[in-house]
Amino acid sequence: MAANGGSPLPESPVRQPHNPISRPQIETVVSRSVAIFALLFGLQALPAALHQLPTAATVWAIIFGAGIYGGIAATLVASFAKRGVRLVNAYVSLAYILALAGWSFVVEEPLTVATERPWLWLLCTVATSTAAIAFSTWQATAYLFVTPVVYGLVRITPAGGGASLPSATLDIAYAVILGGAVLILITLLRQAAASVDSAQGTALDRYAHAVRQHATEVERVQVDSIVHDSVLTTLLSAARADTPEAMNLATRMARSAMGHLKDAAAASPDSDATVTLDQLAWRIADSTGTLSGPFELRTRDMEAGSIPIQCSEALYSAAMQAMVNSLQHAGDRDDVHRWLVVEGAAGGGIRIGVGDDGVGFTFDAVPNERLGLRVSIIERVTNAGGSVQIDAGIDRGTVIWITWPGVATGTIELADPDGVPFAVETFSAAPSTAATSTAATSAAATRDGRSL
Repeated sequence: MAANGGSPLPESPVRQPHNPISRPQIETVVSRSVAIFALLFGLQALPAALHQLPTAATVWAIIFGAGIYGGIAATLVASFAKRGVRLVNAYVSLAYILALAGWSFVVEEPLTVATERPWLWLLCTVATSTAAIAFSTWQATAYLFVTPVVYGLVRITPAGGGASLPSATLDIAYAVILGGAVLILITLLRQAAASVDSAQGTALDRYAHAVRQHATEVERVQVDSIVHDSVLTTLLSAARADTPEAMNLATRMARSAMGHLKDAAAASPDSDATVTLDQLAWRIADSTGTLSGPFELRTRDMEAGSIPIQCSEALYSAAMQAMVNSLQHAGDRDDVHRWLVVEGAAGGGIRIGVGDDGVGFTFDAVPNERLGLRVSIIERVTNAGGSVQIDAGIDRGTVIWITWPGVATGTIELADPDGVPFAVETFSAAPSTAATSTAATSAAATRDGRSL
């Protein structure tokens, strides 16, 4: 439709996946459901309990009633408070079977109960349900059969109404079937939730393994960049050193390269260590003293914050590479002005600017085999979560801005140290996933539609 001049269809909103139901969530839902239904069954049995109250010893009748109904109320409170749920439900189950076993010893007028069931019968399902929550599956199963049998024995006694054996057997079967259905349902829900938890844990373990693999691949890219930046540059400088000053510079670069390789071997991609932004800024500013040419240093206020040590190493190495590139490619004229800016960035980050007014370059003229800009600066910074902004042109110099955390792609207005504004476009090179991380070294930045 867009090709025919029509407006494109609006994108449908992305549906966020629902969080999987976990075992604690299932336990909460089940405990609250049982507590609510226990309260309803208790209210249903309350008239019968009040009616049969005169038939039993007053003290024991009050103890039985208060103990059971107090436990039911406690299950409701515990289920919503998520505290002591199993303990309270276990109390209700044990209190019920004790009251059932002592029924024959408490009732003083059996003839009054002869025409109806004991009021505890109405709470038999409540007791088996609370047992399903409080006990293990096997313990709850044993309780499921023992409690109805105890009720059946009470039912055939005079205190329980003197029912016939077939009638008591039917009551036992009914209680077992109803309580068994509740137990099976709770067990199935628990097993399903446990399976979901296990699958989620396995998925998280696999994801963590993939992240570690990706971090290792990124670390390899960084080590490759270090070898290019430090070792190869040092070897080339040593080969071309024909003056005492050049030899001293090559010696300092060799020491720095050995330090880089030692740090790279000791660094771990899984490290959680951090450094402060002030420490990183001081380190970058102090490194200008090891270079063969002067840089005008401008530091500005930055917020107190920290940065992961891996990201710190990436930003430091990229800034050093940018300054080395300026010294090597901006020209040999004595009037070439070079500067280094270190300042705070939005969101509590850091921004590093390396610029000169030398010969500059065009992006189309950068060979693919030149890794200093594409890999050692752009890819290294973007792998660390930052962004690189470059403005360059023939006879108008080069300015490289390194920002962490990264900024959105787009044109922004900046100014050089003399206050002359210039337009800078953000270069971005998204790091590859763990499955294709080996292709990360060929990630490209674009400017005006051209590959860099």
